[in-house]
Amino acid sequence: MKNKYYVNIGSQEISQTKFDNNDEFIIYANDDEIRTLRGKLDGMHDSDMRAFFRAHVPIMPYHNDRANDDYDAGVTEAFQLIYDLGDDETKQHIEDIGILTDDRL
Repeated sequence: MKNKYYVNIGSQEISQTKFDNNDEFIIYANDDEIRTLRGKLDGMHDSDMRAFFRAHVPIMPYHNDRANDDYDAGVTEAFQLIYDLGDDETKQHIEDIGILTDDRL
């Protein structure tokens, strides 16, 4: 059974309760899909933390940073999953911001 969830990428929040501004995206997902999305958001957080610490090592150039690449891939994967599970408004919002290429939609 799919339930309605509110998702905010910035805060990495997934909630069945609308509160404040947590409704950046609305999706309908089952428990397995929510676990998958939570894993993607957690992976983004981990990559972001690695990139933060890497930023304080001046001898490592940004363009050779696996953490940044992992974060970028995680963002794309999370947005793709949100798009796939999203309501019409969510899909339109993701199309409007252009984070996914046409061949993935």
